[in-house]
Amino acid sequence: MKHRIKKVFDSLPITPDTAPVEELPRITNETISEHREAVIGRARKYISPFQHSKHKIVLISSSILIALFVGLFVYCTVALYRLHDSSSFIYKVTQVIPFPLARTGSNFIAYENYLFEVRHYTHYYSTQQGLDFKSTSGKQQLADFRKRALEKVIDDSYIKRIAAQKRISVSDKEIDEQISIIRKQNRLGGSDKVFEDVLKDYYGWNLDDFKRSLRLELLSQKVSSALDTGTTTRAQSALAELKAGADFVATAKKYSDDQSKANGGEYGYPIDKTTRSVNPQAIEALYKLKPGQYSEVTNTGSSLEIFKVIDTNGDKIRAAHIVFNFKDLNIYLNDLKEKEKTQSFVNF
Repeated sequence: MKHRIKKVFDSLPITPDTAPVEELPRITNETISEHREAVIGRARKYISPFQHSKHKIVLISSSILIALFVGLFVYCTVALYRLHDSSSFIYKVTQVIPFPLARTGSNFIAYENYLFEVRHYTHYYSTQQGLDFKSTSGKQQLADFRKRALEKVIDDSYIKRIAAQKRISVSDKEIDEQISIIRKQNRLGGSDKVFEDVLKDYYGWNLDDFKRSLRLELLSQKVSSALDTGTTTRAQSALAELKAGADFVATAKKYSDDQSKANGGEYGYPIDKTTRSVNPQAIEALYKLKPGQYSEVTNTGSSLEIFKVIDTNGDKIRAAHIVFNFKDLNIYLNDLKEKEKTQSFVNF
């Protein structure tokens, strides 16, 4: 029996567990580096294919991303410069990629500025006026506005340059104050929600879009005031005469650029806080005065004005004003355009 078991055992293959001790490699401090390299070398044949595969995946992925970006760039270029697309997708792309619309001197005008103007225009006329821009008359109206929008963003570019040279800026506080004036007069809704809904429904804007437009408007007004020093001088001269005791009616007839000067500057109709025919800044200035008082020189955007409250009847005011119209800003801009020609990259 013992001989039979020994015979079976002797017939089994020798494994590392059953191999004689003397047949196992002997690892010492001197040979450990050699044995480690041998083990790593045997594993390398399994790792190497994976490394090559990973490198290939990265290469393919990068190539696909580059191809997609190039394709997107070509598509957007055609859509903007040939098809004049103003869709939401294209607009969002121009907010990320600064496609140029035109160049004034060494400064480029972003296409996004132009689309900002066109989109609020088309939104208003399509949603509020029911204009079909696919109709013959709609296409013509849109073509005309595109030209005006191009001129506006070019003018805005020059205005920004003049403002930078003269260190003119519009602060967030000034914008918030202007919005507060409009809100108090209920011109765009009394509550925050109504105000934002009006912006969205009428212009497709959010509050930031409205502030952006308002900032440009206020900047243009400040630049007009800074360039037209003659009008500012006239307004200050009239105010000085009033403070010296001059009659308001006589001063209005002497200085005012408005037709109301024949009436001593009187508006000719009662005014309240919701009167749409009177500038918001004018109403704000008038409601700070008591009967018989007149204001300081006030910039209402297109003019400088001095206001006087004659009397009141409940919430309504009888008032007069002296108007000093600014010169057309284009007079100054055209001179600058003559010196530095504008190169447009689109043709409407």
